[in-house]
Amino acid sequence: MTSSWWDIVDVVASNRVGPLLVRFPAQMRPLMLQYAHDEHMWRRRVSILCQLRRRESLDTELLERCIKPSLSSKAFFLRKAIGWALRQAARHHPDWVMTYVDEHVDALSPLSRREALKHLT
Repeated sequence: MTSSWWDIVDVVASNRVGPLLVRFPAQMRPLMLQYAHDEHMWRRRVSILCQLRRRESLDTELLERCIKPSLSSKAFFLRKAIGWALRQAARHHPDWVMTYVDEHVDALSPLSRREALKHLT
């Protein structure tokens, strides 16, 4: 946590934590929910981005629960992560993303909203 930055965190989230979540969901799912509420922004970002490569098998309920604690954050790297995760989700779950954005339109930052809808409209 002392030397974290987006480039390291993003690789760890998608290439290390994501596969662990697939392989050990009973252990990793609670950890990602814990990370979602962590005081460290980078752990929160890991929880949001860990499913980037899940495609059809994306756990939308987990993603939603990992995003929720960061919705009101002013941190650019969390807002960007939310938008990126939703944009990736939209490739295989467009209806879910549209519904999510509609239901959270007031809570999502303009950056997150723009990224989420980038390829949908």
